[in-house]
Amino acid sequence: MKTLSTQFTKIALVMTTVCVTMGCSAVAKTQLADSNVNKNATLQAKAIDNALLYSDECITEREVVNAQKMWGNGIVRIGSVYSNNGDYALEAADFIQDMYGYDLSSVLFKPTLAANDQFRSSFDAALSYFVGGNDAYAEDKGFAIKPYTNVKFDNVGIINNSCRMAVAMGNYFFTDTSGGETKVEYTFAYVKDSDGDLRIVAHQSSLPYNPASN
Repeated sequence: MKTLSTQFTKIALVMTTVCVTMGCSAVAKTQLADSNVNKNATLQAKAIDNALLYSDECITEREVVNAQKMWGNGIVRIGSVYSNNGDYALEAADFIQDMYGYDLSSVLFKPTLAANDQFRSSFDAALSYFVGGNDAYAEDKGFAIKPYTNVKFDNVGIINNSCRMAVAMGNYFFTDTSGGETKVEYTFAYVKDSDGDLRIVAHQSSLPYNPASN
């Protein structure tokens, strides 16, 4: 009888363990399902936000060229406002708002004349590069207030394989008030916002390699 009782006790323990395990598994599966629902809801919300921020239309090469002209004209305009003692900081802020996508997503901006803080991932950091005056970026002298009288783009190529983003690479030439011209290499990446305007989300520029400096 003792042996039989012991066997019944073992069976009862096994059954209890199985029940508990199955219960835990069911709870875990429920929690996992709830987590997946929450993740899906978050992804759907982000998709809706993106749909409101971005255009469904593909970016054309002509639009990229027009955006480049607007960028160059904006640089010249900031310098002109500065030369005429106007509010050049406000002009530059409007320029960044119109041309860059800081209000849409992260922006990858590595400007030409930045050595200590090479990457400008915020609106204020970009503004400092163009007009200076920010103690957090002491190296900035104000690129756009040199000033320049003309900016000319020479594209090596423009690709828009993904349709919703276009990338342009080449040289652009900055003409100063004395007629001197500076050649700079660039890569710009554009997206199109819900208003149909191209906005820069990646911008890298640098002076050409000079073997004599090595």
